[in-house]
This record gives sequence, C-alpha cells and structure tokens, in this order.
Amino acid sequence: MAMRYIKLSNCGTAASQGRDADDVEIAATILVVGTKRRWGGSTPGHKTYKRDREGANKILNAEYFVEHPIYNPDHFRQRYRMRESLFLWIVDKVTEADSYFKQKRNCAGQRGFSPIHKCTIAIRMLAYGSIADSLDEYLQMGESNVLETLKCFVRTIANVFGEEWIRPPTELELQHILKVNEARGFPGMVGSIDCMHWEWSSCPTALHGMYKGHKGKPTMILEAVVTKDLRFWHAYFGLPGSHNDINVLQRSPVFDDLANGRAPPVEFNVNDNIYNIGYYLADGIYPDWATLIKTISAPISNKHKVYAE
Repeated sequence: MAMRYIKLSNCGTAASQGRDADDVEIAATILVVGTKRRWGGSTPGHKTYKRDREGANKILNAEYFVEHPIYNPDHFRQRYRMRESLFLWIVDKVTEADSYFKQKRNCAGQRGFSPIHKCTIAIRMLAYGSIADSLDEYLQMGESNVLETLKCFVRTIANVFGEEWIRPPTELELQHILKVNEARGFPGMVGSIDCMHWEWSSCPTALHGMYKGHKGKPTMILEAVVTKDLRFWHAYFGLPGSHNDINVLQRSPVFDDLANGRAPPVEFNVNDNIYNIGYYLADGIYPDWATLIKTISAPISNKHKVYAE
C-alpha cells in the first residue's frame, strides 16, 4: 500500500471568500491512498518489451541444442557442469513439476522464455556464481526475472529430486561404496568429509560479526560427505562463517544414524584386525574419533605426501 501526502496552499482569494488576504490562505493536506504497481512484469498497452527473447532463444539453441551445434559436448559439459542428456532430462522433470517453467505468453501477447532458456539461466547462476544482471546481455532476461527463476528452479529441484538424492546411502549402496573404496586402497571408507565457506556478499552489516570468520568476509558453511563419483551423501548448510569444522560437526546430523543404531553394518579387515565401523577421510582439524581418519601428519613417501594433500 502506497501513501502520498500532497500539500495545497493559496487555495482561494479574498474576493472569492470575502475575507481578508491573511485569512484566505488555506493549507490542506490530502491523503491519497492507493496501491503501488509491482516491480517488473508486463502491462497491457505499455511499450513492447525491450529485450529480444525470441532472438536470445534462437541463439541459445543454435549454440547447444540443435543437431550440429556451434559448441561441442565438451564445451557444454564445462559450461553447464553436466552432460546435455542429463540437462534435458532435468528440464523435462522440472517443467512437468512446475508450470512456471512452461513457455507462456505475457500480457503484451509476446511469447515468454522457453523451459531450456529458464533452466539455462538457473544453471549459469549456480555454475558460475555470477550476479543476476550479468546474464541480461546474452540471455536477455532482466534481474528480477533471473532471481525469480533461480528461486523457482532450486525449490523445484529440491521437491522433485530431494527424496532420492538428498539422503544417506542405503545398505546396498553402502556395500558398493565400500567395495569401490577398498579397490582404491581404502577398506572401510564411506567417503570424504569436509567443510567449505560460501561467501554471503549481501550479508547485512549487523550480522558481519557473526558470519565473518578467518576468511575475512561474511560466509556460510557447508559440511558435505562425498564419494569418488562426486555423489553427495550428506549436506549440512547454513551455520555462520565464524564457526569452524569442529563446531559444525558437533551440530550436524551426520552421525545420528550411527549413534541411534540405524546405520547399515560395516565390516572390514586391516592388518588382521576386524573393524565394524566405517570411517570418513578428514583433514587435521577434525577430532580423534573412530569414525574419522585424518591425513598423515608427517608424510615421508611420495604416496603419503599425495594422500596428505
């Protein structure tokens, strides 16, 4: 709701009111209450949209999605962080789950962005960490639409794929992971655990003290467990950057199933000793727990030096 105050002065004359000039001057304030039009979007009768959506969509398809595209599959994988077949499968699933990604006509009668166009916007934002306005020149989408598309994409991905892909491994999957890691020389290893800091460039000044740690800038921390095939089996995100890996570990649910007796059984042999708890590879900051194996503190051989890195 928008409120505007308008001051009116000298509303009248001595002749019209029959009063002295000093008494004629009237000061009135009129309160005008109305609704403010939302930022962005098309309006019937307004000037045609200034961006060439159709042209940008044609260029995008010619570069990646036609029979003989300008850029080869290696370029696609580098810029989209995945294969084209996987990207198109995600586009189909996202479009099926959320009508926002379907191509529609706006109030001015123009065709909107295609599903591939919208998903490309979101993937580019996530892959490059770029600002929303930087995609306008190439993909012809304004800042407000870019941010809305990114939010819808992330929410839809979580709703569609969360149950299958944001979870710990099943017993069958864990046995496969252990078998692969044993062949690589790490019997009993479930995965690698570590924390990384994500910069929060728009962090309010009042929160800088909480979110600024040794990185020197406001960040939020992601704790993740990943296997060789780059599959995330655990993700815990959102703690302020003033924390470290130990503080995050003490709050995360990564060992909840193990503590409550719900973890799948693990058994492996090292130096003729039988162990029944799987472990994660970690760096030197982590505590000396049975479920954590840290890097070699004083490596001697080349193999140990590579492992320690």
